[in-house]
Amino acid sequence: MYDDPIVAEIRKLRDEYARRFGYDLEAICRDLREQQERGDRRIVRRQPNRPSSQNALAAATAVRRSEARES
Repeated sequence: MYDDPIVAEIRKLRDEYARRFGYDLEAICRDLREQQERGDRRIVRRQPNRPSSQNALAAATAVRRSEARES
């Protein structure tokens, strides 16, 4: 099997990070949340897109046509 040096490095770093927290998943998640809050990235939350009535009508028509072909 081929040993990818990039994968090996990532696994090593992941293990070192987890070891810092005693492999405690809750502590790791807490640290990641704190890093996210300290970061300068803007978090964008958007409402889900709702299909327009025209798209909903087209989808319903396609379903009816498909059902008509099957019968």
